[in-house]
Amino acid sequence: MFDKLTEVEKKFKALDQKLLDPSILADPKAYQKIIREHTSLKALVQCYQQYKKIREELEANREMLADKDEELRTMAKEEINRLEPELKDITEKLKVLLLPPDPLDEKNIFLEIRAGAGGDEAALFVADLFRMYSKFAESLGWKNEILDSSATGIGGIKEIVAQISGDKVYSRLKYESGVHRVQRVPKTEAQGRIHTSTVTVAVLPEADDVEINLQDKDLQIDVFRASGPGGQSVNTTDSAVRVTHIPSGIAVVCREEKSQHKNKARALSMLKSRLFEAEREKQLKATTESRRSQVGTGDRSEKIRTYNFPQNRLTDHRIGLTLHQLDSIIDGKLQLVIDPLHAYFQAEALKQAEGS
Repeated sequence: MFDKLTEVEKKFKALDQKLLDPSILADPKAYQKIIREHTSLKALVQCYQQYKKIREELEANREMLADKDEELRTMAKEEINRLEPELKDITEKLKVLLLPPDPLDEKNIFLEIRAGAGGDEAALFVADLFRMYSKFAESLGWKNEILDSSATGIGGIKEIVAQISGDKVYSRLKYESGVHRVQRVPKTEAQGRIHTSTVTVAVLPEADDVEINLQDKDLQIDVFRASGPGGQSVNTTDSAVRVTHIPSGIAVVCREEKSQHKNKARALSMLKSRLFEAEREKQLKATTESRRSQVGTGDRSEKIRTYNFPQNRLTDHRIGLTLHQLDSIIDGKLQLVIDPLHAYFQAEALKQAEGS
């Protein structure tokens, strides 16, 4: 591990020098490439330098234990007791930082939320979840654009598709895919009985053109007039677009833009992400045994979380996390759930890396 860290530190210092090179500064593309690489290594190098500093201090204090001065020996023991846990913690942090990054972490996403069991109450919860993700996105300065939605007459949403763009969107939201269960008293329930409803969430990383190459002969493109709740016309032109991938049967609809051209472009982008995700799922199924060893694979049939409103309780079933802060989380403070999820899955990845 430490041989690798020494090499990374050397590389980081070499990048520092390149950033001072006038020829690099004069080439925006080359400069941006080096900046990205420099930034990707910075946290690891800083952590390694901190590790070396603590280790040197620890070794110096251990040497002082042999000193004749009793006061110095006492001070050395106190420092050793402080430094040993710090060295252990930073060693574990280094191991996590050395894990191979998920190549998809930097990508933007398509977020799809659909009502499951529970009728109107499920549709109302789709609206609540979308508001939660929207507020979270807003807090991080992300761009959130609705591509398609199907509203109900009582303020609910049967399904909604949005594109979220920003810094490491997939990295933060990739563990949200699955079945979300809600337990609460519906507004329409006169008897005050608690109902259980479900909603499915899918987080699809945006696919690049090089990853998915669509052939015109494989596409069926239909245009139609967008409609709102109750079937009333929203647009006066045929601006909504449905794109069907004939070989797979996967179809996507985009109707939120008034421009047919924009809807088509977004529908094609969404279709690429669906096909990309379908290919990823196929590859995951080919390694079934390794998937079984993981908790919470992101399978959409998997019940991942319960939102219990009467008790203000959120439970993430994959990691056994229970928080009595549902009101804050549903108001957009999703980091309360995301941080423990990331810590858990990083620890699982580290176990697998050490066991391999």
